[in-house]
Amino acid sequence: MSVHSLDRPIWGALTSRQSAFSEGGALARRYQRGIIPFAATGSDDPDSLRALSALLLDDESLMVAQASQITLPPATVATLTARVVQMIAEKPLPDAGGDEIERLSKTDAQEMLDLATLTKPGPFSLRAGELGEFWGVKRDGRLVAMAGERMKQDGFSELSGVCSHPDVRGQGLGRRLSVFVARRIAARGDVPFLHAWETNHAAIGLYESIGFRLRTTLNLAVIKRSSRT
Repeated sequence: MSVHSLDRPIWGALTSRQSAFSEGGALARRYQRGIIPFAATGSDDPDSLRALSALLLDDESLMVAQASQITLPPATVATLTARVVQMIAEKPLPDAGGDEIERLSKTDAQEMLDLATLTKPGPFSLRAGELGEFWGVKRDGRLVAMAGERMKQDGFSELSGVCSHPDVRGQGLGRRLSVFVARRIAARGDVPFLHAWETNHAAIGLYESIGFRLRTTLNLAVIKRSSRT
């Protein structure tokens, strides 16, 4: 059975186009602390799992996601397990227009973090914008919606960080920004992909309506060091 590079999307990113953001080696890698708390191994053999455990600091949690069942590294526990859908858009997406949409920069980092903290689209940090382009909509000088890129590997870029302030919900900004960013990814020659909680049927329906399709389902675990006795 063949294995697709997106079956271990974190590993695929950290060993290719985002290797400059990684820590670790040939068996296990993680994003540098302060970017996003993601880590992965290339396989689930004991040596790789021990290497992943060694990358986990005492005071933090890391997220692992892969198509195969997750085997916990030694001396760790899972504080959350879930399943997420992975979707890709291989066909041209409809043009949703670029009115109001502007490129975000480092000067917007705190507002981006504040919006993500409020709306919880997924792990986010002040440095998350370093991983790829982020675009947003501002109203009266205030950031009210955004979307951007996160994991990248050869041939694929992830649409991520899609969120809208409660004050503007129902105005279609998340949809417009998702299409805008996905079209930019496709224009560069990459296939856009994304992740959503398996139970988030509204989000899945939205992404299907703009041209994404289900590729696979991933297992996800948030791990931390087990308490010492």
